[in-house]
Amino acid sequence: MLAGELYLAHDPALVAERRRAQRLLARFNGADPDDDAARAEALAALLGSLGDGAMVNPPFRCDYGAQITIGARSFLNFGCVLLDCARIVIGAEVQIGPGVQLYTATHPIDAATRRAGWEAALPIAIDDGVWLGGGVIVCPGVSIGENSVVGAGSVVTRSLPANVVAAGNPCRVLRPC
Repeated sequence: MLAGELYLAHDPALVAERRRAQRLLARFNGADPDDDAARAEALAALLGSLGDGAMVNPPFRCDYGAQITIGARSFLNFGCVLLDCARIVIGAEVQIGPGVQLYTATHPIDAATRRAGWEAALPIAIDDGVWLGGGVIVCPGVSIGENSVVGAGSVVTRSLPANVVAAGNPCRVLRPC
């Protein structure tokens, strides 16, 4: 799965890892708003790494958690969904708006292969200083370069270079920033 090869999501080991993540997400999302320690403990157990001063607002959803790294002082607002069947690397000082969705999961174009339950995943990288506006969708295999800004509601189907403002569906570079 992490190598980008086809895999079966119903493999018992993967099912067990997703259930583990769901238990930790239930603890995180259900924690009392004043219980910062409980939230931090659940996130630390769930994620691959969480940088100093990083903040994730509940509700938060992911598949496995262990494939997600979030850099120092980054912020994920309410309702983010990170499908981490492949690695998701979020740099430092990244701002992610509400309802943002990062999808590493992809499926075969061939119907017979897809209907047999095979799927694949491609990693996502969000470099330092990026701002993703509310409701942005980032597709499998995409990277977004340092300091770039992606407008709200954009669907990012291709990688974006550093230091640009981009928006739309499909997302396109509008200008340097």
